[in-house]
Parts: sequence; C-alpha cells; structure tokens
Amino acid sequence: MTTMAEKRVSRWYFGGLASCGAACCTHPLDLIKVHLQTQQEVKMRMTGMAIRVVRSDGLLALYNGLSASLCRQLTYSMTRFAIYETVRDKVAGGNKGPLPFYQKVLLGAFGGFAGGFVGTPADMVNVRMQNDMKLPAELRRNYAHALDGLYLVLREEGLKKLFSGASMASSRGALVTVGQLSCYDQAKQLVLSTGFLSDNILAHFLSSVIAGGCATFLCQPLDVMKTRLMNSKGEYRGVMHCAMETAKLGPMAFYKGFVPAAIRLVPHTVLTFVFLEQLRKYFGIRMPA
Repeated sequence: MTTMAEKRVSRWYFGGLASCGAACCTHPLDLIKVHLQTQQEVKMRMTGMAIRVVRSDGLLALYNGLSASLCRQLTYSMTRFAIYETVRDKVAGGNKGPLPFYQKVLLGAFGGFAGGFVGTPADMVNVRMQNDMKLPAELRRNYAHALDGLYLVLREEGLKKLFSGASMASSRGALVTVGQLSCYDQAKQLVLSTGFLSDNILAHFLSSVIAGGCATFLCQPLDVMKTRLMNSKGEYRGVMHCAMETAKLGPMAFYKGFVPAAIRLVPHTVLTFVFLEQLRKYFGIRMPA
C-alpha cells in the first residue's frame, strides 16, 4: 500500500509510451504542418490545407503516416526520455535535490541529440508518408506502413539515405528536448514552489504549456529545414545550401508553419506529460521519499 513517505519515478520506457499516446491525438496537426512546410511558396494557411487534404483524400487521410509517427516516437522519444530521466533521477538522487537548470539543459541537449539520431530513419519515412498525397500518382512512394518504408529506402536508396538529414534531426532533437523536458522540469519546480498547486494534473498542464511554447520557439527554424531535407529529391547539397535556399524566401520562411507547429507541439507536449505523469503515478517504480 502506498504511503505518504513514498514517491514513484518513471520507468525508462514511459516517455516513449506517453509520446505515442500524444502522437495518436495530434497526428493530423503534424501532417498539416508538413504540408505547409513543403510548399515552395506560401499558398495556403492551416485551415485551407486541412480542407484540401480532406476534400482530396478523405478524412482518414489526416492520419496518413501514423505508423511512421508511432515508430518515430518509439525510437526518438523513447531514447531521449530514457537518457534524460534515468540520468536525472540518478544524479538528483545522489544530490538529494533537483538538478540546477543548466545541468537539465545539458542533459536534455545530450538526450535529444542521441534521440534525434536514432529516430532519423523513422522521421524521414514519416515525412515522406505524410507528404505522399501531394505528389502526382506516378511519383508517389506508396509505402504500406513504416516498416515497409524503412525496408524500401534501405533496399533502393541505401543505408546512408535512411540517415539523410540526421545532423538536422539531431540538432532539432536537442533543442526540442531542452524546450520540453528541461523546461518542463524547471517550470514544474517553480509552479510547485509557489505553494498554490500540489503535484497534480493542473500543475502538470500549466508546466507543459510553458514547455511546449519554449520548444516551438527553439526548434521551428531547424524543423523547417529538416522537413525540406528529408523530403528533397537531391535539390539540396547539404544543410547550409538548404538554409541559403530557404533564406531566399525571406527570414520568415524559417518560421513557415509556426502557428500549426505551435498548435501541434504544445498540445503534443501537454498530452505527453499528462500521460507520463499518470503512468508514473500508477505504474512507476516506488522509491522512498
């Protein structure tokens, strides 16, 4: 029986499971974001793009690439959460107190960089599957699911192509993990220190909204370039060339799709941490307080 002198910590895989749950809810927003970012010129806004997708391919088209999105969460998010939370709990347990914010930032950056690299193949297939419906029928890749996409890319384009954009994905992973995990921890610590809220769902919600906003601001420029690189057919020679070509469209091109990115990333962050905290509360490892 749980007592007051007891707390629970997350198991290493809880972050991946929570992220999968959040991805199932926010996938349509992620798909619309990819469509907006891969426009060469700003022709449509979020609502117009959503209507176009539904009219062209039906309501279920909003869930194109869901298997790849879940595969990405089970690689990228599970890796970064496992590294961040495992190391944080061990170090904080030794120090008998929360880590300083700069250590949370460094740990988040490292975990996110590793997760971004591990998740690059699934991320690339995710972008391709979401963007497939925009292509003419003869150019569509028509992956049946994420594993089919990974296999076909490996067979037809080689291992190197699977990690196309890995440096960008890893850099973005570092930034978004700092924005999400490090900022969430710090925001939660500050919220609880006020004494107005206990460690409940309202505190988790408020902290995760702050974290989602920070993550969107930090990672949006890299997210735009990552999407362009992964969806390219060889028109970019590298990251710098992609940045230069994007810059020709104006400085705001780096924030193309910012509103849908925020509308997608903030709810995704909120749902991830709400699910994670509930998993921790009911299924976490019991530790002495």
